[in-house]
Amino acid sequence: MSETAQNNFEEIKHLAEQGGAVKVGIAGIEPKLKRYFDLTPGEFQSWPYAISVAVRLSRAVLESLDDRPTHLYKWHYKQANAVLDGIAFAITNKIQEMGYRALPIAASQILDWKKQNAHVSHRHTAVAAGLGWFGRNNLLVTKEFGAQVRLVTVLTNLPLPAAREQAAFGCGECRRCVDECPVDVLGESSGDFDFDRCFSLLDYFSRKKGIGVMICGLCQKVCPGSTKLW
Repeated sequence: MSETAQNNFEEIKHLAEQGGAVKVGIAGIEPKLKRYFDLTPGEFQSWPYAISVAVRLSRAVLESLDDRPTHLYKWHYKQANAVLDGIAFAITNKIQEMGYRALPIAASQILDWKKQNAHVSHRHTAVAAGLGWFGRNNLLVTKEFGAQVRLVTVLTNLPLPAAREQAAFGCGECRRCVDECPVDVLGESSGDFDFDRCFSLLDYFSRKKGIGVMICGLCQKVCPGSTKLW
């Protein structure tokens, strides 16, 4: 790791934390990660690094969920995305000021809801950046905050220190998310995730009065991490 790359990271991390980030990591964009990107050749270019940023969701808002998303959760979800996009925008401008290029990927920009595909998988990028692991809920799970985070990604050619190791699976015997899911989408591992059933539930919730967004939040509610929130 070069001193320049580490200094660049510290500057970007500080900027992100000023904007509300609780975790920041760097992933080297290797071929196995590119499988989870959906960018045109013109958009892709030669981005060697991905900056992964997480903000924490409100415990109180998540506690308001019973068996479906609430209006309160809907607006909190949108607020979190706006905060993340603001952080990504600030990082992009900073990198450009430093003489490099950056491509911010919106926090919640879905290309195919049924397959839950986006331009970049924020979850896969965050795992590659060492922020956490894939839980049984098929979400990023962090040691500190569980799955109670949302993510954004910035691609860049700014020299940065990519994570050398990924976090080990840390859910242990916990199956609270599996038990919480009302349509049995989850199983023993993230590979058991049933996309079709999850999509059907999200679609059902989105049709509820005042929701209008493909959200749920139930498996996040019961996954608080090691901060002992419950």
